Amino acid sequence: MPIERLQALDNVEKEIASCIQSAGQALTELSKDKASMKQVESHTSLFLKTLNHVEGELSKHINYLTQVSTGSPHEGTSYGSVKMYKTARHRIEHTRTRLQDLENLKNRALASSVRPTSAQNNP
Repeated sequence: MPIERLQALDNVEKEIASCIQSAGQALTELSKDKASMKQVESHTSLFLKTLNHVEGELSKHINYLTQVSTGSPHEGTSYGSVKMYKTARHRIEHTRTRLQDLENLKNRALASSVRPTSAQNNP
């Protein structure tokens, strides 16, 4: 799936180059003393057609990236699952830390309650 997306983006890049080339050819034709309006219109039409296709393809990729980056479930990616896993791991570590703190408090309370009792029995 990622390879196909990269290939699609590579094709978009080639279409952008083609689009620029069409615009350049239209401008070259216009710069001539006797410009052929038919050629200018042909290059301009190709430019606009390619530009619309590039815009559509880039919109698809942007929508895909928006979907993936928000963590919403998406077919073909594990981003959401990885995000949930990392969050769960963080919660587990936090819970362990809090339990350790409670254990330490309990041990201190037990230790302080044992000392006065043993001090009273030893005089």
